[in-house]
Order: sequence, then structure tokens, then C-alpha cells
Amino acid sequence: MQETELPNAPLIAVRAAESKKATDIRVLDLRGISSFTDFFVLCSGSNVRQIQAIADEIEAQLRQHGERPLGIEGYDKADWVLADYGSFIVHIFSRQAREFYDLERLWRSAKEIKIPAEVQQ
Repeated sequence: MQETELPNAPLIAVRAAESKKATDIRVLDLRGISSFTDFFVLCSGSNVRQIQAIADEIEAQLRQHGERPLGIEGYDKADWVLADYGSFIVHIFSRQAREFYDLERLWRSAKEIKIPAEVQQ
């Protein structure tokens, strides 16, 4: 069975989240089970400031590669920030919101994509 490779833009989002110490980062492949996007990038932050910093860094890194969000929701409250990039959606949760909404369970038929190890140069 061939392992699904993570496209460049969602991988940039993952690396940006890692750089701001996001936790429990996961990528779900929704192709074939969703009509509105191909991937979810999910991660968690420990407080409002960190969640906003993760969202800011993801947006900045993707903007450098010509990617701009179609919309961002929840930034001010920062309990659950959703950034829609069309072919993928970034979800940045507080621990409580992640447990409550449990998107991994809701989308359990989605395949989780293994995040490649960072290549050191």
C-alpha cells in the first residue's frame, strides 16, 4: 500500500505550527469523503496567546509561498481558530475545544497522513 504524501502547502502549515510549539499535530486526508476540502491540519495550543501565535505563523509562512486564506474564524477568542485555504483547512484548538469537538472521531473514516520527519540541512 502506497503511503500518501503530504502536499507542500499543508506541510508548510505543519512546520509553522511546529515552530510555535503546537502539540498533537495531525493531518487528515479527506479526499473522497469530503466535497469542501482535501485535508485537515489539526493542532493544539496551550493558551490564547500561543494559539494566536500559531495562527499568525502559519499565515505568514503560507503567505511567503503565495497561499492566502479564504477566511479565518475564531482568532479573537482563540479557543478554536479555523483557517480555510480551500484545498486544506487548518484547525488550531485549545485542549478543551479539541476534546469537545473531537474532529478526529467525527472524521474517523479519513486516513491520517504521516508527517515526514524534518530534513536537516
